Amino acid sequence: MVTSRQRYEEPGASLPCAEVANGVKIHRIWTSRFGRDKLLGRTADYLTFYLSAAWRLMRLTERDDTLVAKTDPPLISIVAAVVAGLRGARLVNWVQDVFPETAMALGVTGMRCWFGWILQRVRDASLRQAAMNIALGEKMAAYLVGRGGLHDRVKVIHNWVDDDAIVPIPPERNRLRRLWGLAGKFVVGYSGNMGRAHEFETILEAAAQLRSETDMVLLFIGGGNRKAYLEKETVKRGLPQVSFKPYQDTEVLAESLGAMDVHLISLRPELEGFVLPSKFYGIAAAGRPMIFIGDPGGEIGGTLRTGRCGAVVRPRESAELAMLLRKLRDDNDLRRQWGDNARRLIEEKFSAKRAMALWQGVLSP
Repeated sequence: MVTSRQRYEEPGASLPCAEVANGVKIHRIWTSRFGRDKLLGRTADYLTFYLSAAWRLMRLTERDDTLVAKTDPPLISIVAAVVAGLRGARLVNWVQDVFPETAMALGVTGMRCWFGWILQRVRDASLRQAAMNIALGEKMAAYLVGRGGLHDRVKVIHNWVDDDAIVPIPPERNRLRRLWGLAGKFVVGYSGNMGRAHEFETILEAAAQLRSETDMVLLFIGGGNRKAYLEKETVKRGLPQVSFKPYQDTEVLAESLGAMDVHLISLRPELEGFVLPSKFYGIAAAGRPMIFIGDPGGEIGGTLRTGRCGAVVRPRESAELAMLLRKLRDDNDLRRQWGDNARRLIEEKFSAKRAMALWQGVLSP
């Protein structure tokens, strides 16, 4: 495994350069340390990662090895394709986000011109070189096939969580609810990355409409580019029921996810097929109902509808979101039914064991 020395939310932290964990050799390479908050600094971190990764992979990769390129950072498939070609290795791309399309949809400077067009063509070449390209959902898979004509070299394997470790915890037995002073409250949560890909205006407007509902709390857990904006808007709009917590350790993730009575997931509709919010899997494993703010015909929207474990609200329909939250607060049976269905969906369709079996099929020669 070749990865960075940095922690996700702590660019100043430094992990060991080399380590063996559960029999896996981990090589942590040097990168710059600007962090994820600023786009320019994040770009510098990516570029230095590409250079360091290419150098280390050239030293490690041997003929007939299988090289798996997990595309975060974006475009790492290009680096991996060059190394695999030079070393005679088998390439498997694990596509987490489709880039540069994501940057184009977000209006990142310089991406909607010749530069973005060139990146797409080079990225497409790295997909065509691969023995297999793993997509996170059907819409992403369809897009990749359309870009490269890779009908026999695109496979869907959903992301997963440790569904033995993350299990439903009744609110009355949840330690974090007590520590955070949430006893007796109806807790609406957003857990994970608060980034550019996510839509938050609908959530803020709904929170404003629910300002007088003193038994309702909106809790954001995590970090990201938009967290500072959300904190500022919370103060500006006078939303005392909104609070923030940092990312929680893996050891307490089940309690953190279980601290909510209902979870919110959001994705800007223009990013459907390019990004898939993987927070869904942890929430479902925790047996919690969900409301998705985004495209009703999107990947998460369709899953919530067919799995009967949540509801979908279009962006800017804040009144409908507020109405749904009131309904869920007052209907314990509906919350329990949606939560049970979510957990069942993990066990039947999105379990870690099922994902491992699919990956074993891809990686076996």
